Amino acid sequence: MNYKELFHKILGLLSAPGKAWEEICTENERNNILTGFVYPLIGVCGLAEFAGTFIERGISPDVFQYALQSCCAVAVALFGGFFLASYLLERMGKRWFGLSCSRERMQAFTGYSMVVIFVLDTICPFFPIAILRWLLQLYTLFIVFEGARRYLDVKDTKLTSYTLVATILILLSPALIEFIFNKLSVILN
Repeated sequence: MNYKELFHKILGLLSAPGKAWEEICTENERNNILTGFVYPLIGVCGLAEFAGTFIERGISPDVFQYALQSCCAVAVALFGGFFLASYLLERMGKRWFGLSCSRERMQAFTGYSMVVIFVLDTICPFFPIAILRWLLQLYTLFIVFEGARRYLDVKDTKLTSYTLVATILILLSPALIEFIFNKLSVILN
């Protein structure tokens, strides 16, 4: 795994999404999005949540348990949210928007479009920016728009509606899974 390339992709998608999506289009399809982008970022987000809990609350046995639970919640939410959003986008894309792309291509689109979520989940445990976090997630709309236009070749007549649906699914899937995970954790404890 090349962390320099990973950081370059993150910066490219955040600073110039159109150019980054064009580079992604020209890359070799063999590059696995899961092991090269999604899984490392999920791990970094989990680690950041774990460390951020200790910085915020201090070190004690109760905090260690809470930190592990928070770390797992973030990892499960991102992992499950990625696959749920990818699956739903693939199904909806074929049925409602006439897209005919492979599962791997849709996973790549979903994974790269989640870059804002990954970055915010890495930063927020260290800096409490809860309200600002929700506003910054709106930038996902622009990244999804550029990806749908350049990477998935969505028709111009359906581009706006696809962008809105995809953005909502990409943002809400991890949040829904994290909510369910946290409720189940409370019930099972």
